[in-house]
Amino acid sequence: MNMFSRLLLPAAAAVFLSACGKSGTDAASEKAAPEAAGSDEKGQITVYTARKEHLIKPLFERYTAETGIEIRYITDKEGPLMARLEAEGETSPADILMTVDAGNLWQAEERGLFQPLNSDVISKAIPANLRSGNDMWAALSVRARTIVYATDRVKPEELSTYEALADEGWKGRLCLRTSKKVYNQSLVATMMDTLGADKAEEVVRGWVANLATDPMSNDTAVLKAIAAGQCDVGIVNTYYFGRLKQEQPDLNLALFWPNQEDRGVHVNVSGAGITAHAKHPQAARALLEWLASGEAQAQFAAVNQEYPANPSVQPSEEVQSWGSFKADQVSVEKAGSLQTEAVKLMDRAGYR
Repeated sequence: MNMFSRLLLPAAAAVFLSACGKSGTDAASEKAAPEAAGSDEKGQITVYTARKEHLIKPLFERYTAETGIEIRYITDKEGPLMARLEAEGETSPADILMTVDAGNLWQAEERGLFQPLNSDVISKAIPANLRSGNDMWAALSVRARTIVYATDRVKPEELSTYEALADEGWKGRLCLRTSKKVYNQSLVATMMDTLGADKAEEVVRGWVANLATDPMSNDTAVLKAIAAGQCDVGIVNTYYFGRLKQEQPDLNLALFWPNQEDRGVHVNVSGAGITAHAKHPQAARALLEWLASGEAQAQFAAVNQEYPANPSVQPSEEVQSWGSFKADQVSVEKAGSLQTEAVKLMDRAGYR
């Protein structure tokens, strides 16, 4: 059993663009997308993706080389892509919607943008807590949202849980990304599910009271603030740590895996589903099955320093070097179903 098997199964378990900024590749992808509606089932499929081009292009090119099936893709943020699917309705050329964060996948399902996967391959490859309970989407990679600390100012034994960062001992020492980002909304949503809304709000209020500065625009800013001594601890997605560590190997930061004595580390996903009006559902299903299996899983995760969603696949050596941990087994769907309440909670707590 590899590290991620232990991590995730402890209990058994192209481009949709504005009028500026199109690259040659993107413009060609966008132009080609409408043609997919009339394409042969085996010849071409279209993917709407919120995952950045450099993360998915190598996979798509590999799939085309192996199968002969051309993949046209349109990239944008998840909101515009979902709005586009709704506006296009039955005329949409999209066969797959791929996005990040379970909250976004849940929203897409709620808006009727998916059809059932109907795939034994995916059901066997991806753990149930990383899939839609209604079989509408599945994770393709996993990211942990964990604690990061300054190694020259914090000893790991001082750390324990997400909740403990609300203690007075961290006053003026905590940095956080803005509550407007879905990653933090999902974290708080799963805390609400586990701790209850009242306790979760108490924790968030404690975080706000302990902030060294106003919430920051992104996780990289949090990491850099800690490294610079502006604060001592923060909460980030692991792949942001991996990216910065590549740029600055001597970075005075380390990851800490919280809540190992209870629920485990909060994890989230990137994932995909077959669109409700897919013109090539069988070809779309085949692509998702390929992405959920074997070497494609390893490549999909490694390119962004994430964890494979398939627990039989090893993470990259760099990701493995961060150590193993117990992950929260709450269904990632909770990140979506409680998202609205989580946003209200954070607003009441003064977390902006």
